[in-house]
Amino acid sequence: MSSLNNLNHSVVEFYEKLSSWENDIVRGKGITLPQMHTLEVLGSQQPMRMKELAQGMGITTGTLTVLVDRLEIKGFVCRKPHDSDRRSILVELTESGEAMFAEHDRLHLRLIEELTSEISDSEREVFLNCLEKMNKAF
Repeated sequence: MSSLNNLNHSVVEFYEKLSSWENDIVRGKGITLPQMHTLEVLGSQQPMRMKELAQGMGITTGTLTVLVDRLEIKGFVCRKPHDSDRRSILVELTESGEAMFAEHDRLHLRLIEELTSEISDSEREVFLNCLEKMNKAF
């Protein structure tokens, strides 16, 4: 098997394991994985216009509207008018949303600490550079 094929299978295996971990983490918190991903994007870039948020998540504005409606009902996000563009609505985390994002972000950091505990600092730096290049390629 070629190294590219091995890389392909390793990336898919990692994605599946990370998705399973994510599902286990959000289960029981009264929130779905897509809702948590919305909080993650807003937590690192808030506030955002609906269109920008949908583009950032790779979903349609219609799908995002449903997600934001449900997150707003749960008290994790709120909508507010844009200061300089009367046609735009911004979405931002509420205090509860920020707390949920911060807790989830800490769990991610703990997972990364565990997964990379056997990796040297230089290997971690190479891995980070590779991931950054791959993320830019999307």
